[in-house]
Formats: sequence, C-alpha cells, structure tokens
Amino acid sequence: MLKIGLTGGIGSGKTTVAKVLEVLGVPVYYADDAAKELMNKNELLKQQLIFHFGEETYFADGQLNRKYLASVVFNNKEKLELLNSLVHPATIAHAQEWFSNQHSPYVIKEAALLFESGSADGLDYIIGVTAPAAVRIKRVMDRDHVSADEVKKRMANQIDETLKMKLCDFVLRNNEQDLLLPQVTALHEELIKRSQQQ
Repeated sequence: MLKIGLTGGIGSGKTTVAKVLEVLGVPVYYADDAAKELMNKNELLKQQLIFHFGEETYFADGQLNRKYLASVVFNNKEKLELLNSLVHPATIAHAQEWFSNQHSPYVIKEAALLFESGSADGLDYIIGVTAPAAVRIKRVMDRDHVSADEVKKRMANQIDETLKMKLCDFVLRNNEQDLLLPQVTALHEELIKRSQQQ
C-alpha cells in the first residue's frame, strides 16, 4: 500500500482533490480535522494546551475554544510554533495508527503543513495542489468570511507556494483555467498502477 501526502497552501483546493479521491474509493486521512478532534479528546494534549495557553483554551464543557486559541497564536510566531510542536506529534502518531488499519492500493494523508510539521517523512509520494495567490485569497475570503489581510496573515505561516510545489512529486493545477477533475483521475490511475508495481 502506498502512503501519499496531499498538500497545498490555504485556498489551493487540496480538500476538493481529497473529496474527489474519496469518491474514487481512496481512503483519506484529514490531518487538520484529526488535530481538532485530538485537541478535544486526547487528555494529555488537552493538559499540555491548558498548561501553555491557559484555562481559557477550553470552554466549561471541555470543548476547545478555537477562537481564543487562534487569537493567541496567529499573531505570535513563537506561540504558533509551540502549539504546532504539541499538536503535530500527536496527529502524526494518530495517522500512523490509521494507516495500519487501511487495506487499499493507496491512501491519502491530506495536510496543509505536510512539510512544516515533519508529516512528509515516511510517505511514498506527495501531491501538491496549486493556485494563484489572488484566487486562493478570494476563495478563503468567501469560505471563511474573513478579510484579505486575515488570509494573507495565514498564508505567511505556510512555506512559500513555489518552494512547496518543488518538493512535491506530482502537482495539480487548480487555477480555474485547467480542468481539475481530469488531472485528478489521471493521477489516480497512475497511483493505482504504481501501487501494483510495489
């Protein structure tokens, strides 16, 4: 079984690609969703977050106060790095466990910070999804109802898109000119073929 990473900058369309692959029968691990779940359910991680970021990190019912945590880390590089240093290892371990329960020619791990978090280690191939910055900014503004400045701040916390794509084995262009679906289906067929050659 091939382990494939799927990444791209915010608003690039990596989740859209992941959903298409799921329709084609490929199991997908969504690292960001898993991280959010772990921050709500993993007791050790919860204690670490409270210790470093304060009691306000969780509501009285024990659920993560995402708005508070975001306000603390997104304007403070050191605090964001600290948060990532706590959450990423837990998510990587959780993904490894998930991988071991899959029985498919290949599986996908979708993660925005695949390279930044060290999650790329141990994967067979990495797919990058790219789109022009202006397109990405508009998509995120529409999706999250935030300002262009807010999107640019988030983008600044990710490695440069051009560099990220150079680190990938395959690149899908989601630029509203090239059709995305034929690119995804062609890549799916290629990955099935490669999994049979293992």
